[in-house]
Amino acid sequence: MAITKAKKETILEKLDGVKNNSESIVFVNFKGLSVANTTAMRSKLREEGVGYMVAKKTLIKRALDNTFEGEMPELEGEIALAYSADAISPAQNIKTFAGEYKDNIAIAGGIFQGVFKTKEEMIEIASIPPLPVLRGMFVNVINSPIQGLVLGLNAIAEKRS
Repeated sequence: MAITKAKKETILEKLDGVKNNSESIVFVNFKGLSVANTTAMRSKLREEGVGYMVAKKTLIKRALDNTFEGEMPELEGEIALAYSADAISPAQNIKTFAGEYKDNIAIAGGIFQGVFKTKEEMIEIASIPPLPVLRGMFVNVINSPIQGLVLGLNAIAEKRS
């Protein structure tokens, strides 16, 4: 379906805003997703602070090509953008939905901190645990030597008595 020139300019302006205000952008390949599932996904993404928009690939390429480091990944099929000022949130959320709607949604690549990334690299980024989990892992790493020392001292105290 043809889009008017004014509509294309509006979409390009929105894409420029996304480009300038986002720490990461995920290219989402979607196909055959029902309206109800799309609405639910958009609602959940909005709650997480992640924007989601669908645009023609030619407009996406025009707005994003030659503005970031690296080479833009091949965009095949129907493409949407998930974006946020948070660096890993869009990739994590899309990965979650890709697990829910296996045949309908997939990560097709993206932009992470100003560099184009391939599909595989974006899936790796999506696998990074959320910040609270990372903090818990860090506390556990710091606590391990202290806990070992306490257990050792406790064993010595029990042996002496």
